[in-house]
Amino acid sequence: MSLHADALAVLGAWTAPDARQEDLRRSYVEHLGGHEDAMWRTCLPGHVTASAAIVSADGAEVVLTLHRIHRMWLQTGGHCEPGDATLAAAALREAVEESGLRGVTLLPDPVRLDRHRVPCGGGSFHLDVQYAAVAPSGSVLVCDPDESADLGWFPVGDLPDPTDDSVRDLVRAAAGAAAAYRSAV
Repeated sequence: MSLHADALAVLGAWTAPDARQEDLRRSYVEHLGGHEDAMWRTCLPGHVTASAAIVSADGAEVVLTLHRIHRMWLQTGGHCEPGDATLAAAALREAVEESGLRGVTLLPDPVRLDRHRVPCGGGSFHLDVQYAAVAPSGSVLVCDPDESADLGWFPVGDLPDPTDDSVRDLVRAAAGAAAAYRSAV
């Protein structure tokens, strides 16, 4: 199965938590249906990206990275690459690359979608598929300056500035998914 086909399958099967997320889900599926190159940054109307909010093993903290260009605290994530077999694999790869953490468990289903304007190709949109991940106990972050300006653990209920509503919404959703995961294992 191609990455494009995986994205269609994931988004086709995903149950959105509310009407706004359902509208985004439908628009992503429509975009994928109309653009064979929708997984790649060269798709300038917009391209699918994958990200993850990494929650601590106890659920109290989340990893955020200070984006080098936008100078905002964001979740880990970014563009899909040719070696990514699935959206989940892309989200996990980005989480590991940007945090330096090993042994991260990516939860299987997306928790949110977020569409936002980006400067790719002079102006485009990221159609971000957002996952939750859980870090092993005692995880230590390793900041790679090629990946981010800074990196840190932050209390789930007290995120740093500057950030935005989409990050706060994702952290809430990821913390909830991580709590459900912890109670199931």
